[in-house]
Amino acid sequence: MGEDKEPGLGLVFRSWLHRCRESRKLVLVIVAIALLLDNMLLTTVVPIIPEFLYDIRHPNESNLAASLDENPNQAPTLQPYIDYNGSTDIPFDNMTTLTPEQALMKHRHKDLVDETVAVGIMFASKAFVQLLANPIVGPLTHKIGYSIPMLAGFIIMFVSTLIFAFGRSYAVLFMARALQGIGSSCSSVSGMGMLAERYPDDKERGNAMGIALGGLALGVLIGPPFGGVMYEFVGKSAPFLILSALALIDGLLQLLLLQPGVVKQDTDAPSLKSLATDPYILVAAGAITFANTGIAMLEPSLPIWMMDTMGAGRWKQGVTFLPASISYLIGTNLFGPLGHRMGRWLATLLGLIIIGICLMCIPLARNLNHLIIPNAGLGFAIGMVDSSMMPQLGYLVDIRHSAVYGSVYAIGDVAFCLGYAVGPALSGTLVKTIGFEWMLICIGILNFLYAPLLFLLRNPPTKEEKKSLILGEKSSVRYVTYQNEEDDE
Repeated sequence: MGEDKEPGLGLVFRSWLHRCRESRKLVLVIVAIALLLDNMLLTTVVPIIPEFLYDIRHPNESNLAASLDENPNQAPTLQPYIDYNGSTDIPFDNMTTLTPEQALMKHRHKDLVDETVAVGIMFASKAFVQLLANPIVGPLTHKIGYSIPMLAGFIIMFVSTLIFAFGRSYAVLFMARALQGIGSSCSSVSGMGMLAERYPDDKERGNAMGIALGGLALGVLIGPPFGGVMYEFVGKSAPFLILSALALIDGLLQLLLLQPGVVKQDTDAPSLKSLATDPYILVAAGAITFANTGIAMLEPSLPIWMMDTMGAGRWKQGVTFLPASISYLIGTNLFGPLGHRMGRWLATLLGLIIIGICLMCIPLARNLNHLIIPNAGLGFAIGMVDSSMMPQLGYLVDIRHSAVYGSVYAIGDVAFCLGYAVGPALSGTLVKTIGFEWMLICIGILNFLYAPLLFLLRNPPTKEEKKSLILGEKSSVRYVTYQNEEDDE
């Protein structure tokens, strides 16, 4: 009896597994989880690294600060601080006029501004490496399919997370951050390409990518408070060990459901050069870059600015990004379908204007509560742009090139990374030269100036109009063109 049952159960399991492997929704779940974990790792470090590096470089300062609190009138407390730093900007004649608290705050301010540069370069390293990897990963997906790069992304991210957990120096943490860039490139490009292939209908694709970007948003949402709270109450290694365990589960899911293997595309892929020189693709990609540069500049500089101006602790530095993350999650899910209905160009144009306004409002904050509204507006507007332009890239490839998506999402990811590479790398230098406030005003103005270019995407010409190539039934109605292709596929 038992012998009859086992083959029956095995057959049921195999049948269920086959249905799972054919399911587009499960592919969407796997891509969303991969983006979630990648962006959790991306943002978990935001409240940890500045404080951790500061503590490494100033091991005695916390003890000094505690002694100042206990003995505020103790005259000699200034001397250990000057000796520890080796030098001071305070003129010798004025030393006696500064209280110990003032001396500590003056040096702390200088050191924090200097540290913004090092932290910014570390944060940018991931995006720079990802930027270099994308043009390789994009065409590679055409040759071997999406599943193997997706699995490679998981393995690299797993290793990077473990290095973060046990790294105790700037150089080691820098290497972990840079390594993550390769894993992110594999996950993002192959994940978005996989979704574009599985969802050929433009409206469905927009909804699916909105959900996948919701996974990205959730990672951005959970990362900073998760990192800040775990670092404060458990220790630096704890959040990264938890992330590595979650990454392991995602890897097993990929092995079970995606069955990584070489899958060659039948359709000829458009060259990376032809996509990169397409002005409409460039406008869409540029919108992604400008939308994300502002928040990328804030990642290394806002926690340090809060430490400097508000005396904010670790958990506050983590929580400050919470409103932006929650509203990004809402924005991506809302504008997946809504962007299709109202016109993705218009949703993006409005998003860039809102981003500019919110960036200019952030320096006006005097405490944590003042940051809630501008951060929430910033996150919502970035969600509008990302969830509109990611499916728009797939749509542009469909109507102007051929329906192979690895390379165009490599360009989309390059655009995303460019914001996260330029933003943190420049933020430290800009904070030192023109100040935190003017840095945000300048990037806000750039968003305003870029917004009118989105009018070009209102009704982009098809490849028929471009070259007389056949795309099926020609239609002057936007978004209808390749709904006919779904039947052919």
